[in-house]
Amino acid sequence: MAVVQARFPGAGMALRATGWAGLISASLLVPSAAADLRLAQVADTAADDALKVETKVFLTSDYIYRGVSLSQHKPSAAASGEAQWHGLYVGTNAQSVDLPTQPAAEITWAAGYRWSMAGFEMDLGAQYFWYPGEILVDGQPATSYVEYALEVDREVTKEIALTGLLAYSPNVSGTGAWGAYAEAAVEISLPTFRADVEWQLNGGIGYWRFGNTSPMQGGFPLPAYTNWHVGLEFTFKKHLILDLVYSDTNLSKEDCFVFTGDPMATLGGVPNPVSNPDGLRSPLCGATLVGTLTVKFGLSELKN
Repeated sequence: MAVVQARFPGAGMALRATGWAGLISASLLVPSAAADLRLAQVADTAADDALKVETKVFLTSDYIYRGVSLSQHKPSAAASGEAQWHGLYVGTNAQSVDLPTQPAAEITWAAGYRWSMAGFEMDLGAQYFWYPGEILVDGQPATSYVEYALEVDREVTKEIALTGLLAYSPNVSGTGAWGAYAEAAVEISLPTFRADVEWQLNGGIGYWRFGNTSPMQGGFPLPAYTNWHVGLEFTFKKHLILDLVYSDTNLSKEDCFVFTGDPMATLGGVPNPVSNPDGLRSPLCGATLVGTLTVKFGLSELKN
């Protein structure tokens, strides 16, 4: 899952003049420059407030979410769309998954507001993860849940951007346990080797902490864990994107089973009398190399 990030570069202008000739030149140039600056600011504001629509379709070798595979380490396809106007946005993403409850897909509904403040790009929003068509037994709760998030983005230089994310869900995946997530990431634009290709180095680390599950599901705390990733992203002519990412977590295979309920888990692990009495082990939270191919278009681009 990806967070859409929006950045709006700033602009600056300086005039220098020396002697009488400089003062005369400045007196002629300043009104014109001020008018040009006002026109540019109006144009930038109009561009920021205009309706923006972006669509994406992508295919990934493994659907990794916060370090955990939601597709049983198999390929996953997805399509998404987002509309933004005056900072307000709504969007949806439909992605194939392979989960214990066998839903038809993971459909994410998102809404929020983006704004700029003191050189930072802010994004305050909510996402609802919906899993239609689940097979539930014995009063099992649905996996669908909501999460609220604040993302802060900052361009340190033209080549380096930093991102921070704080997210909270009162009931993760229907377990009854709250979840609080924090992540820090960096993007480094690399020197271009072709005019139609942009590429960058990405990296990040996140920490997810949970409360206790509901009494019906045992009342024990879900295992907190750290995840991290590093990768390269190549963008061809602004429409075609290739990502190569290595990700991992510090979850043991036993805790991975507790977290995922993996139906393909195997015996042989260290038993936990409360959360995992059979010592089942899952490989869904370990080191993974993922490749993703994305095609994206904006509304204005489709019109041209």
